[in-house]
Amino acid sequence: MKMSHEESIEIKRKRAVEVASGMLDGSIHYLEGAIELASLRFDVGLPEDDKDFLAFTGVSSEVDHLPIGAPRQYWSQEALERHEPEIQQSIKWAREVSLSECKSIVARFNA
Repeated sequence: MKMSHEESIEIKRKRAVEVASGMLDGSIHYLEGAIELASLRFDVGLPEDDKDFLAFTGVSSEVDHLPIGAPRQYWSQEALERHEPEIQQSIKWAREVSLSECKSIVARFNA
């Protein structure tokens, strides 16, 4: 059976809650979560300029040069070690600029 557009939006919103909750409790790497939330921006049935999701689009854009998530496997150990301080600083910055939006996504869509 084909999924309706509304069902698809509901599934994506639930995923957004899972990701944001994981970012808040530390079970999902904060930058990986931000990248995923940015990618969900157009799939959750909101205007493309939604404040909460735009925050993660900004974070994703700022860290797209770093070895985060699945692409890490293709980076050398030396490069991973060299970028680790920047990754840690980026996590701190990302939390500062998007923590309230992370909490808002959980509150908005956690049914």
